Amino acid sequence: MKQVLIFLLGFFSVAAIEPPDGMLIPKNWPQPVYKFTENPPTASGISLGRKLFYDPLLSADSSISCASCHSPYNSFAHTDHALSHGIRDSIGRRNAPALLNLAWQKSFMHDGAIHHLDMVPLAPISHPAEMGSTIQTTVARLKMHPDYPALYQKAFGSPDITGERTLKAISQFLLTLVSADAKYDRVIQHKESFTVQEENGYRIFKKHCAACHTEPLFTNSKYYNTGLAEDPFLRDQGRMAISGKNEDSLAFKVPTLRNIAYTYPYMHDGR
Repeated sequence: MKQVLIFLLGFFSVAAIEPPDGMLIPKNWPQPVYKFTENPPTASGISLGRKLFYDPLLSADSSISCASCHSPYNSFAHTDHALSHGIRDSIGRRNAPALLNLAWQKSFMHDGAIHHLDMVPLAPISHPAEMGSTIQTTVARLKMHPDYPALYQKAFGSPDITGERTLKAISQFLLTLVSADAKYDRVIQHKESFTVQEENGYRIFKKHCAACHTEPLFTNSKYYNTGLAEDPFLRDQGRMAISGKNEDSLAFKVPTLRNIAYTYPYMHDGR
């Protein structure tokens, strides 16, 4: 187990972006599933999305931003509490997952409730224990802001602020959060070598872990019940609440192991 941990701790975050044409796709990776033709990233769009991501204006009382739960210091996860914290000291039901390599994901959230990256921000914006607002309220506030109309003009060619444009701008920023230059990647590219312990860890990992944490993304994006007992207070049924299938009871999405040294605490409920 120690050797596996030594191997895993080699993961390191890097933002690979090539503005204004979009993201840099790492060599030997599968093609992204995100449809860039429907929302081509630009330098202005990414900049707008970044500003929105860090702006607490998106929450009902202007106290919580996306970055409040997805900190850049922790691979865009959080480490100071097990469950997400929202407006008015509210506590959510799940641990905020790390945000990385999102262009390769077909579904989002621990239970796969959302199937398009552009729609992801709607969940925390509208959740009463997170941002507690609505996209309509957000758009109205952005229209009244002295800076945003000009930023939307740069990003989209007109100052019109809409929910669709707001969500697409946030996606453009999120798409830049690519982890692809870990020591693992440099070893695979024959630029570096594992230590003896790392090599042993990698061998054990491939034998016992890689079926679910599949290279190079280190997740197969499927849902499994790993045997953890249900939290009696949260009563979170996982994937079953979305699929309605009994076999999905307590099944949660396989998390990526990239940047795992920075994303403690682990599991959907941070236990």
